[in-house]
Amino acid sequence: MKLAGALMMMTMAACTTAASGGDEPIRERGTGKTCDAAKAQSLVGRVADEALGAEAMRLTGAGALRWVPMGAMVTMDYRPDRLNIHLGPKNEVTRIACG
Repeated sequence: MKLAGALMMMTMAACTTAASGGDEPIRERGTGKTCDAAKAQSLVGRVADEALGAEAMRLTGAGALRWVPMGAMVTMDYRPDRLNIHLGPKNEVTRIACG
C-alpha cells in the first residue's frame, strides 16, 4: 500500500510545473495577484507569528499564504499567487518563496 502511494506521488510530481526560485515576480492569469518573494526576504530569520504573515503578504502581494513547518509534507500543486513561508526548529523563518 505504501509503495502504491509513493508511486502515485511520484507520478503527480512529474506532472507539476516547477516553482519559481523566488527571483522574479509571478503573475497568475486572470486574478491580477502577484507574488514577489524578493520583497519579503528581510523577514528571514525572524520568529513566525500572525503579524509576520500579514507583513509578508503585504510585501509580496500574494493572494494566499502557506506556512511550511520544518519536516512537514506539503502538496506539490503550483499556485503562482501563493506565498510559502518555511520554518525552522525554533519557529524561525528559514525561507520565503512563491509557488
